[in-house]
Amino acid sequence: MDRLRETVDLLGRLVAFPTVSSDSNLEMIVFLADALSSAGARVEMQQDASGTKANLWATIGPDAPGGILLSGHSDVVPVTDQAWTTDPFAMVERDGRLFGRGTCDMKGFIAAAVAMAPDFAQAATRRPVHFAFTHDEEVGCLGAQALAPLLRGREALPSVAIIGEPTLMQVIEGHKGCYEYSVHFTGLEGHGSAPDRGVNAVEYAVRYVARLLELREALKARAPASNRFDPPWTTINTGALQGGVAHNVIPGRARIDWEMRPVQAGDADFVKDSLRELCAHDLLPAMRATSPAADIVTEVVGEVDGLIPMDTNAARDLMLALTGADEAGTVPFGTEAGIFQALGMDAVICGPGSIAQAHKPDEYLSLDQLGRCLDMLGHLTQRLG
Repeated sequence: MDRLRETVDLLGRLVAFPTVSSDSNLEMIVFLADALSSAGARVEMQQDASGTKANLWATIGPDAPGGILLSGHSDVVPVTDQAWTTDPFAMVERDGRLFGRGTCDMKGFIAAAVAMAPDFAQAATRRPVHFAFTHDEEVGCLGAQALAPLLRGREALPSVAIIGEPTLMQVIEGHKGCYEYSVHFTGLEGHGSAPDRGVNAVEYAVRYVARLLELREALKARAPASNRFDPPWTTINTGALQGGVAHNVIPGRARIDWEMRPVQAGDADFVKDSLRELCAHDLLPAMRATSPAADIVTEVVGEVDGLIPMDTNAARDLMLALTGADEAGTVPFGTEAGIFQALGMDAVICGPGSIAQAHKPDEYLSLDQLGRCLDMLGHLTQRLG
């Protein structure tokens, strides 16, 4: 069996694990641990507090610094209410494409990296290859953030990190951060005929969203002149506003889910300071004038820093050499790359498939893209001896 067919078969097995972020990824992590152990890797598993999620860290080659990290997340987004034409967790090959949830984002890269493990084991006589497969990237990079303290301070830390998110195998050296929040409003329920006797949590949530819209416009003027991102400013998106039970009931609770993607740390501080001032000096005094128990609580879902483009970046230079590309670019979507960069690694993003296919019904990865990823990893083996 050739390496591409072997990788396709492995990808089909990975897709069959329904590792939606809300569910467990343990079976897939155990499967990957067994596969890497069989190839000679030294394997560590790190479970979360619930015992239902785990990260996998594995190493092939010498216990030495300066290795290369291949990183991917094991979780996928939900398929609920999506109009799939096939079973999303039973991969289907058709017209040169592999259909299934996670084929593109990003089990294709994981399958390619694991399929190449026996080759790495033969080639890594001087420079080790590490694997990091994490949980809950789609909901705040929780797995990678838990893995970082475990790695920090290790003498044999990799010097280069390759994060295999779908980029059509283009080399990406920068992306914005991703900060996600849920804001919970507690008001006072009452009859809709007497709105002054209650505290309408939905209406105060709407006022909060109005400030988010104002800040979204203000951020456009703060874009750094040399910014390479598209769009070049920090963005804000209101993902959901929930609250209320009936037309004639004053809603006592509401929730806003929102995110921002900072291009610079000062923008995040600007937004958060403005919202704190709004709540402390405007919304909460008005709410508590009617109900002293009224409150606004901000839940930090995740604050993941971006990947900062650097003048000196060994990971970028390596990937340009391995892929034959002339230059590296930037993307607006977030990844775990900034977490590894903060650990002192040079980081880059490059993986098979298009982000345009991610998170959609009938997600797919082309055989051509998977083959190009395997070619890149094959060239990598020549750098390990």
